[in-house]
Order: sequence, then C-alpha cells, then structure tokens
Amino acid sequence: MARQLGFDLPGVPALGRDDFLVAPSNSVAMAMIDAWPDWAGGKLILTGPEGAGKTHLAHVWAARSGARIVAATDLAGGDVAALARAPVAVEDVPGIASDDVAQTALFHLHNLALAEGHSLLLTGADPVPAWGLTLPDLASRLSATPVAALEAPDDALLAAVLAKLFSDRQLTPPATLIPYLIARMDRSFAAAGDLVAALDAASLASKRPLSRALAARVLDNPAEDTR
Repeated sequence: MARQLGFDLPGVPALGRDDFLVAPSNSVAMAMIDAWPDWAGGKLILTGPEGAGKTHLAHVWAARSGARIVAATDLAGGDVAALARAPVAVEDVPGIASDDVAQTALFHLHNLALAEGHSLLLTGADPVPAWGLTLPDLASRLSATPVAALEAPDDALLAAVLAKLFSDRQLTPPATLIPYLIARMDRSFAAAGDLVAALDAASLASKRPLSRALAARVLDNPAEDTR
C-alpha cells in the first residue's frame, strides 16, 4: 500500500550471494568468485555488458573477503598504500583509459596488494584488449590476469532479472507483464534496470498500478494491444 504514496524512492538493490541469479550466461563468473582465495596469481577480472552483474559479484566477493570496493576513477586521489593493505575490488577500469595518473595508481595498487598477499578484483564492460590502457606495464599485467566473462541474458534470466528489479522496489507486477516486457524491450540488463525504474516512476506519477497499458506508454507504443 505504501507504494501508492507519491514519493520517488529509489529501489535498494539486494547484493548478497543468494540474491545473484545464476544462469548459463554468468555461471562461470559466479564459480570463479566462489573459487576465491584460490585465484591464479591472486587476481581476477570480470567483464560483461552494463548491468550484467559485475558490481553484484564484486559485492559478493567483498562480503566474503573483506575487500574494499573503489571506482577506478577515484584511484588518482586515493591512498594506494592503504588500499593495498587488504583485498580490493576496482570497478570500471576502462574509465581510466585517458587518465595516466589513475593508471599509474592502479599499477602500484596491483603490485603492492599482491606483494602483501592480498587479492585483486577488477571489472570492465569490454574484453581487456579493448580497455584502451596506455600504461604498458599495467596493460601487460592485466592481459595476464584470469578473466571471467558475463554474457548477455537469455529470456529466462532476463525474466528473473526483471522480477528481482521489481522486488527491489517492492513492486508486484501482474503475471502477464514480464513476458510482455521481454518481447518488446531492448535485450540487456541495463535496459531492464532503466525500464523498471521508468515503470515505477510512471506508476507513482499516475497513481495507477503496474499494467501492460502503463508499460505500453512507457515503451512509447500506446497503440499496442494491451488486453
């Protein structure tokens, strides 16, 4: 009932191990996270499209290992020596492709953390060769790092992701809504997140429950049969 109030409250994502939806497209990555601390060389790279679950897996690993999670873009102004005293996850490494200072900081973090016997997890949307890193020593070390790739979702996983996103926002869609969305939406995790957020906002603004008619308007297809 509280969801009928006109407050635009963001959903709170559930990022625990049991909340991660395992499917063929991400099972290898999940298995690699579960394999810690027996990572080759003490490090691992997660790749995959936006919203595929890289951040979720980073939080799963951090909860287990006690790691700190930092954005790669924050490394230039960070205390690398302090970060290297424990396991650390660095998110969105391609985001520092044009930042020589941040790349140098990551290079030192990589070396210090591993020298101290701590593990390192790094993430990026694209395969490592496409990260565009310009510091040769850093690029060579990351190219030798084991990689677990998360793939684009199939229908079953996309349906499960939509259901989880609705649940994170304390929303209960009608049974026909998720299949309706899957047949019409862009097929990516990022699109699923954007769509659920838009439906939540539209439902609050119109003070109407979730429905196929509401989804048709959000999808900018008001002529769609919404019976």
